[in-house]
Amino acid sequence: MSNVFVIAEAGVNHNGSIELAKKLIDEASNAGADAVKFQSFKAEKLVTKQATKAAYQKETTGSNESQYNMIKRLELDYEKHQELMQYSNEKGILFLSSPFDLESIELLNNIGIEIYKIPSGEINNLPYLRKIGQTKKQVILSTGMATLAEIEAAIEILRENGSTDITILHCNTEYPTPMEDVNLTAMNTIKEAFKIPVGYSDHTLGIEVPIAAVALGATVIEKHFTLDKNLEGPDHRASLEPMELKQMIDAIRNIEIALGDGMKKPSASEVKNKMIARKSIVASQFIKIGQVFSEENLEIKRPGNGISPMRWDEIIGKVAKRDFQEDELIEI
Repeated sequence: MSNVFVIAEAGVNHNGSIELAKKLIDEASNAGADAVKFQSFKAEKLVTKQATKAAYQKETTGSNESQYNMIKRLELDYEKHQELMQYSNEKGILFLSSPFDLESIELLNNIGIEIYKIPSGEINNLPYLRKIGQTKKQVILSTGMATLAEIEAAIEILRENGSTDITILHCNTEYPTPMEDVNLTAMNTIKEAFKIPVGYSDHTLGIEVPIAAVALGATVIEKHFTLDKNLEGPDHRASLEPMELKQMIDAIRNIEIALGDGMKKPSASEVKNKMIARKSIVASQFIKIGQVFSEENLEIKRPGNGISPMRWDEIIGKVAKRDFQEDELIEI
């Protein structure tokens, strides 16, 4: 990935509707994302029927139903996966989905998924990691709630089973993530520890943190988005709306360009200003031929097309070879 790979995370913000899912693909493509990502799961393989919701899920969807019942409504079957992948292809955007169980890994492999995006909750799931490694496909691994030791163990399992192209995303699994918990520089701690490409999966409100992550060297950015934050569902409130998504991606593309090649040299656009902004050694008063240049009869002023002020000590004490008028550039 030479440029920042931006994943527009639709997740379960389709609310189980294929029409809504296609509109999310439209908006991700229009915003300039590289990929649009959904979530693949079988509710009965993901969660027990007695499991409670996370606190943020209770806030957004109520606490009367179980996590199982909420998730069951949001499943996408095999045919819908195929339809959404085909639609993404038509829109010129890569289709991705995070699998949450072994059957969903198989489903995604069967429809020809190019990249496996592993969600944070599966980082300690040995059979799951082993199965993804065995596909030998590119992997992007989120690391919310994880320690460096857990990240190392996951990488080892993936590699032992065939994964050779792995990118690690720093992440915080709280929706929305408080700014004081982002710990963005941990992204580079991961990079230094494992000598591996890194990125950032963002759950903060707003767009400034993923933009900052790009400035710090992120190669992948993932961000939830929705058509409307007021829609029913667990993740809408912590997601960007389409215009915000476009603003974030536009800013990321600008930061990519602004980072440059790292070599410090005059740019093509600023060279023309060099003569105007810099200064030269000039006469501060009339100087007669044969007069000695001194601090009393010389000063430094714009423009910069004469003798550089860095040669000041060299010029002091030399003799004028002709008359110089006040403000005239000195020559020797």
